[in-house]
Amino acid sequence: MLITFFRTIFLYILVIAALRIMGKRQIGELQPSELVVAIMISELAAIPMQATGIPLINGILPIITLMIAEVVLSYITLKSEKARNIISGTPSILIENGKINEKEMENLRFNMDDLLEELRVNNCPNIADVEFAILETSGQLSIIPKSQKSPVTAEDLNIPTKYNGLPLTLISDGKVNYNNLRKANLNRQWLSGELAKFGINEINDVFFASLDTQGNLYYQLKNKEEEE
Repeated sequence: MLITFFRTIFLYILVIAALRIMGKRQIGELQPSELVVAIMISELAAIPMQATGIPLINGILPIITLMIAEVVLSYITLKSEKARNIISGTPSILIENGKINEKEMENLRFNMDDLLEELRVNNCPNIADVEFAILETSGQLSIIPKSQKSPVTAEDLNIPTKYNGLPLTLISDGKVNYNNLRKANLNRQWLSGELAKFGINEINDVFFASLDTQGNLYYQLKNKEEEE
């Protein structure tokens, strides 16, 4: 029992490390080759976990081999457009200039119900509003609406806008993020002073706090403080 426990923990760490080395992608954004590797690695890890009679190395070597093969393949596709097209494929245009491409849909075995469902998921229930619909190599559908159906932007109205970057997390679960404080050229004393303006004397009482690019501090107290 103890052997099974340690084998499982070791293989779990190995699989996580392999997936991290291969890169960051959501499951829905995996290329076909990446999805195959992910499935194979999970299968290879499961066998030594269940069968303690199988040497652990028999599971480790195939996982490492697949990881190296995927990294090499990713590098090749990064440098070669031809290899990228062969391995990952190319995007397919299902709607072009407002017209449905029946031949392409037939080649992809993509029926109208599938297309309409994807349009609804992308908040475009009316197919007449679509200028282009492109099926990406990851299987996701990208939609470009007709110009008259596109949302109005501040640029269209000649309205000046302020820079809107990412806010910095300063406190998370009562703990100060000193790296982000340094990025903002601030320190703990400044943070304590700002919180004191809101009647907060202890940083540990704050569940979350962030600073936006305009210098506005947002905070939320822990639940136990709110109940009191």
